[in-house]
Amino acid sequence: MKSLPVTCFTLLLAGLLCSVVSQAELNIEITSGAGKRVPVAVVPFGWEGTGNAPPFDVAELIAADLERSGRFAPIAVTDMLQLPTSGVDVDFDDWRILGVEALVIGRVTQTADNVFSVQFQLFDVYRSDQLVGYRMPASRGTMRSASHRAADMIYEKLTGIPGVFGTQVTYVTAVGQGNDRLYRLVVADTDGENERVVMESKDPIMSPSWSPDSRRIAYVSFENNVSSIFIQTLRTGNRVKVSSRVGINGSPAFSPDGRKLVLTLGGADGNLDINVMDIATREVTRLTTNRSIDTEGSWSPDGKHIYFTSDRSGGPQVYRVSASGGSPERVTFDGSYNARPRLSPDGKKLAMVHLDRGNYRVAVMDLERKDLLILSSGSQDESPSFAPNSDAVIYATRAGRRGILATASVDGLVQQQLASGEGDVREPVWSPFPRY
Repeated sequence: MKSLPVTCFTLLLAGLLCSVVSQAELNIEITSGAGKRVPVAVVPFGWEGTGNAPPFDVAELIAADLERSGRFAPIAVTDMLQLPTSGVDVDFDDWRILGVEALVIGRVTQTADNVFSVQFQLFDVYRSDQLVGYRMPASRGTMRSASHRAADMIYEKLTGIPGVFGTQVTYVTAVGQGNDRLYRLVVADTDGENERVVMESKDPIMSPSWSPDSRRIAYVSFENNVSSIFIQTLRTGNRVKVSSRVGINGSPAFSPDGRKLVLTLGGADGNLDINVMDIATREVTRLTTNRSIDTEGSWSPDGKHIYFTSDRSGGPQVYRVSASGGSPERVTFDGSYNARPRLSPDGKKLAMVHLDRGNYRVAVMDLERKDLLILSSGSQDESPSFAPNSDAVIYATRAGRRGILATASVDGLVQQQLASGEGDVREPVWSPFPRY
């Protein structure tokens, strides 16, 4: 059997060489923005209810989300000439003096003990026009998500691109050394908040994958030194083992309808092939039969094709095969190493790990034009995953001796680093859009 070059993201390492560490929230640092950021103002929201202030600062989170996008520069509250909470109180001349192009105002109203209404308005300052006006219900427990939702709507209206502030990421961590090492599967908001442990084990965990409805995560666990694939429901914590066949069970990924998994199986002979499993019946269909290594499968958004890594041409390249079977066709030709393919949700781009002058970096290929753009600049960047709006990629990289996460817009202009307060983090996967 042939072997792929030894790199951290290959399935054959089974997560052992890529062990990861984390316990604290992710800290986000914008390392580069999209040129000149658009100046905006998010005025502190008005409050009608018991007490002196609302249970959550909606305006502060909206401003933080917009700033974190790398495309906007919210002005400080201390620089504002007025603090309107309704449209009739807005003096656009005051905001034009400050050079503000977009203005957000709003109000939080309490209607019962734990029932609130969040209302906001977005204005084009230079045209003196309202662009968005919206009201949504909230409770103390949902105030944060309502704020992210408002930021998503504002971002989309200003850029034409759906916002992803209300989405989540899952990633793998581990803490400790040797026999004391503890692995965790973690889910957190994209701003690093609301981090919670989904699965904890002394055995390695790897290859997490979201279901299309964001309610379940599939992953590989090496409990009892045997690779098995589990599906875990986030709300209940209930998990089901769906594959524990002889040999390797790896790289699960949900189909767009959530009914199937593409997975890599290697029997007693260890030869790895792409398979599709019906989750309800556990029936498995083998799609590749080449004696090469075929691994790291992912679905096209329409569910018609599966993209995967294969060394059948002499080195790792990306191929695709019909989800119903057939002859695989090669997709990548630029360079000697292209692996870990992931399709953008709009089906127009392909993210991968690309060997660039001796460095493993994340790149994105336009599937129509075949252009390849390298997004990252590290030496061992891996595990790319698209945001649900297809406009950004999250991936794993290193900062010194620590593993961290990073994001990049698909044009490469906006770059961010997401570091845990303690240790390393690995194998990030961006969630689909939430279903409100």
